Amino acid sequence: MMASGIEHKPTFCRICEPLCGMIATVEDGRLTALRPDREHPLSAGFACQKGIAFTEVVNDPDRVTTPLKRTPDGFEPVSWDSALDDIAARCDAIHRRHGSGAFGWYMGNPAAFSYAHLFGAMTFAKGVGRDSHFFTSSSQDTSSRLLASQFLYGSPMTVPIPDLLRTDLLVLIGANPMVSHGSFLTAPRIKDRMHDIVRRGGRVVVIDPRRSETAAQFEWLGVIADSDAYLLLSVLQVFFAEGLVSEAARAQSHGLDWLAAEVAEFTPEVTQVHTGVTPDTLRALARDLAATPRSAVYGRLGTCVGRNGTLVTYLIDAVNLVAGSLDRPGGSVFGTLGIPGQKWGSKLMGAALRRTYRTKRTRIGGMRTVIGAEPAALMAKEMTTAGHRQIRAMFVGAGNPVLSLPNGAELEDALESLDLMVGLDLYVNETHAHCDYVLPVTTMYERDDFAVTFQQFQATPFRQATDAVVTPAGQCRTEWDIIVDLISRIRTRTPVFAALRAGQRIAGRSGRRLSPRPVIDMMIRMSDGGDRFGLRRNGLNFRRLATAHPHGVVVAPDIRTGVLDEVVAYRHGKVELEHDGIGDEIIALVRRKRPADFPMRMIGMREPRSENSWMHNAPLLMRGERTQRALMHVDDAAARDIADGDTATVRSPFGEIAVPVALTADIVPGTIAIPHGWGHRGTGGWRIANRAGGVNVNQLMSSDPADVEALAGMSWLTGVPVQVASATPSR
Repeated sequence: MMASGIEHKPTFCRICEPLCGMIATVEDGRLTALRPDREHPLSAGFACQKGIAFTEVVNDPDRVTTPLKRTPDGFEPVSWDSALDDIAARCDAIHRRHGSGAFGWYMGNPAAFSYAHLFGAMTFAKGVGRDSHFFTSSSQDTSSRLLASQFLYGSPMTVPIPDLLRTDLLVLIGANPMVSHGSFLTAPRIKDRMHDIVRRGGRVVVIDPRRSETAAQFEWLGVIADSDAYLLLSVLQVFFAEGLVSEAARAQSHGLDWLAAEVAEFTPEVTQVHTGVTPDTLRALARDLAATPRSAVYGRLGTCVGRNGTLVTYLIDAVNLVAGSLDRPGGSVFGTLGIPGQKWGSKLMGAALRRTYRTKRTRIGGMRTVIGAEPAALMAKEMTTAGHRQIRAMFVGAGNPVLSLPNGAELEDALESLDLMVGLDLYVNETHAHCDYVLPVTTMYERDDFAVTFQQFQATPFRQATDAVVTPAGQCRTEWDIIVDLISRIRTRTPVFAALRAGQRIAGRSGRRLSPRPVIDMMIRMSDGGDRFGLRRNGLNFRRLATAHPHGVVVAPDIRTGVLDEVVAYRHGKVELEHDGIGDEIIALVRRKRPADFPMRMIGMREPRSENSWMHNAPLLMRGERTQRALMHVDDAAARDIADGDTATVRSPFGEIAVPVALTADIVPGTIAIPHGWGHRGTGGWRIANRAGGVNVNQLMSSDPADVEALAGMSWLTGVPVQVASATPSR
């Protein structure tokens, strides 16, 4: 649409998983405003303040828009040719001396929202050689969810989601969708969808140590931090003890008797000391789940980043299975794309990933890998520990691991030991401050896109593609284009690099650039609603979605059920419950002792105006002299002579920080909640973020392999034992 020289272009937001529809106002080629798209079939005129504020990120004067090289006097602009020629020459030298094991790549969360970034990062990280190191933010977020799926269904990509539009009882554990807007769950207007459950006579129960923004609007069941495994073991114990096991569970699974034996000792009376939940309350919850045909238990970040993240996620799915809610309308369901042959492709991929999990170990700690990624908590030690496969060249794309990993100070020291470090990002952040080069990349509105990662997590099956709404600022490029150009200059020969160079030459003969977009187009064409390359006359492809349907298309009103045989990657087609690793984690859970010197537990906390560490430079989101504050129960504060607004010293067995606190009664006593993503100390190039400052809560976390979750290599980020004391002078 165009009026008075101003264009209004439909597109969609890619900050978080709802992928809300947006209208971009473009004046003279410049993005001047973003507003919610009222014609979007699902978000229907909703967008959060972060989405609206993203105009400030696109036009931020602190944004990197030209290649930067670090010099003794700071970063200086250089040409693309100068930067890529030097990086390529140094890569060749490092590969020649040390092999592919000397290379590492860290891929941050925003990469999942860009097919160009995903394909570019994977091409380099895996293509440089079989010994390279690949890290992602998943080990601070999702690896435990993926591994639980691999255990239960044979493939990490088989991830169930709650059927929000049809459920009558939704139990949320460690999730705050009023702020996160959903995770491993693409559901625009998720607040409305949850209130719809209540309006049709159902219930939403939130299990969390804090009366979060979500819990405040529904039923809150407060629990002791990081006690979810005990709570879920007890729910299962009640199911088995009271004969509440569904017939569907027996038909859908192997290992039900094994599971019954594993949970038998975890009665509600036994677990109350760990959870703080009374036996009557827990039994009532279990009975309600079993008696409600359309019930679903859903867990997210809080359940994934404790001491037993994989176990907890496995138990959530086990509860859904035993209650009879798995693969059932209104229960816990599986999104599918409807691509012919997807079932057999999933089985082959699942078998390969299970084999990799069994056979591959990290150099440090002997940890396993999940979907080919190593635990990022061990990244610093992989740089500083001498020997074969010591990392000497590190690439960081769309990430800030100095603030997101345990023990960021250790990582900062390790980064200075590298022979080469390259960042690809919008800003010089606290991590990229250590780079030899920072390369400028496009924002979401400067590239075409299709949210390939989230297609199977949609509560309503939906397709939307977008073209770029503005040209890239300055000299910014997509990650894919940067990597293709870099590999063309690297002389090291590997099969992947050789194939990419050949593909680039072939594309160049017809005046085109090599692009992964045809792969995305093929996926759209072959999935539900696609044109099947002309076999469906009015079906979808990338171009038709972007031009004829710019607001997106709903391809089915609900998620299909009865698909377990399609999505389970085991040959027998059933959920596999019996796993030695799960049994070992239950034993470890029981044997683990809580350190007496650290009586409180620290949990993380999402903030409505933050997105991890990377949106603290938008004036709209930082208005009101916004600062970081921890939340603490009024009784815990009174016992320590801490008043509202005081600074408290928080000490764990691994580190210490000082943070201002706000007092509340809406948190379980013995818990302190501290927002993550802060700790801007002036080393980055973002001025508003630097003024806001804050402290890095992950300095309280451990990067020791013994403290990394044993099965999936997850960083331990919640339920950390701490001491809290006043740091404010006596009044």
